[in-house]
Amino acid sequence: MTRFGQAVFERAVHELSDLPPPAQPEIAFAGRSNAGKSSAINAIAHRRKLAFTSKTPGRTQQIVMFRLPGGQYVVDLPGYGYAKVPDELRRHWEGTLGRYLGMRESLRGLVLIMDSRHPMTELDQRMLDWFAPTGKPVHVLLTKADKLGRAEAARTLAAVRRALAKWGKQCTAQLFSSTSKTGVAEAEDLLAGWLGIEREPAPAKKGPSGDARAGTRRPRTKGDKREAKMP
Repeated sequence: MTRFGQAVFERAVHELSDLPPPAQPEIAFAGRSNAGKSSAINAIAHRRKLAFTSKTPGRTQQIVMFRLPGGQYVVDLPGYGYAKVPDELRRHWEGTLGRYLGMRESLRGLVLIMDSRHPMTELDQRMLDWFAPTGKPVHVLLTKADKLGRAEAARTLAAVRRALAKWGKQCTAQLFSSTSKTGVAEAEDLLAGWLGIEREPAPAKKGPSGDARAGTRRPRTKGDKREAKMP
């Protein structure tokens, strides 16, 4: 089981007052409504249906919280951009997101999802403007990287990293694809570090006898049939 594989849905809230007390560390995922945010969460958790995915942008209209066994949280924020929602609800989202990103004490960092074919939009930059002043880390996942050629993907990554320098050294970026699994392990390692989740030790290899110390030979004893014959 991966470090995020045991995440479970805990709650979905519309108001910040409904959030749990900020006693446990959490990381938040934000991004345009069609950038692949839910798919990225599912890929990192190695789960197909943890976060809700839809072909209709803007279906995530609440702050959705997933709880890990250690008490930490993965937070799926409402998508922004092309969602067909009333202006009143859109204004509520913007105000709520701004307050959450700027004031949530338990928030350890922001994962900002950008479509690698259309990165650093005006709305993405507004999200950076909201969060960067906190000094907390921002990690950009350039999703759908499998749709770019290798050279184009490398140029896009370099351009985004240059652009992020405006918001500080705490802003980083990588290529990511929930389809080809590009960058999934890299993102999982980084985010686990934010939450203080240690890497699980690799299981010891077992020999034919089931002994976990397969790399150590058993000393031969008198009468052992495998003992070399004397000339």
